[in-house]
Amino acid sequence: MDIIFVVLMGGLWGSFANVCIYRLPKRQGVVSGRSYCPKCKKQIVWYDNIPIISYFFLGGKCRKCKKKISIQYSLVEFISIFSFFNIYYLYGITLTTLLLMILSLSLIIIFFIDLKHFIIPNSITFPMMALGFLKSFDPNLDSIFPNYILSLLGGLFGYGIIWCITFFYKQIKKKEGMGLGDAKLLSVFGFWFGLKAIPFVIFLSSAIALISVIPDLMKKSKTMSSQIPFGPYLIIGTLIYLVFENNLTNLFL
Repeated sequence: MDIIFVVLMGGLWGSFANVCIYRLPKRQGVVSGRSYCPKCKKQIVWYDNIPIISYFFLGGKCRKCKKKISIQYSLVEFISIFSFFNIYYLYGITLTTLLLMILSLSLIIIFFIDLKHFIIPNSITFPMMALGFLKSFDPNLDSIFPNYILSLLGGLFGYGIIWCITFFYKQIKKKEGMGLGDAKLLSVFGFWFGLKAIPFVIFLSSAIALISVIPDLMKKSKTMSSQIPFGPYLIIGTLIYLVFENNLTNLFL
């Protein structure tokens, strides 16, 4: 029964994540008004808004206007279910599980917003910074979380290092480099996972970003100065760090 509940919560919160992904960049309230079709603006009835199931039942189209619905909605819901299930599987019914579910949902929202709009909302990063630091005062949480000293140092270092990169890049190139949204997101990871996580996250995310743009550089569809959303790479780098934390730490430290 616990697993069924977790899956249902993952789907429902994934549906809420879709609302945030669509509305936050438009500066619309995420809790004001029912969900509606982005094409015809008609309200979506509850039985057409069941996570994943409704999408396939409707054939990926709006019941009213018959326009195609983006597969992204179901993808977000699936990722949310998958992350909730895995967190529960690893940590059971604990406060650590609740905290990681909140963080995972926030990162899903940030990932898809930054991927499309090249922005990382302060309305998500600021609360995640605060929560990441406050939870570090609880000594009974899982060892994945640092104490409040390492949490504070991680948050400050995460923000500071990207701020410095951005500042010096602007002085040299006379144009903007990385955005401070990336600095705030890296600060979130510092507050949540401590000082030692930051170097690994920066290295992993930078390497993955470089590898991903090499085909475009070879085709000359992008240059080294082309803008890319770095938030998703920071998120992927952090996930890799968390999965291989012990191995990475033993290898380099």
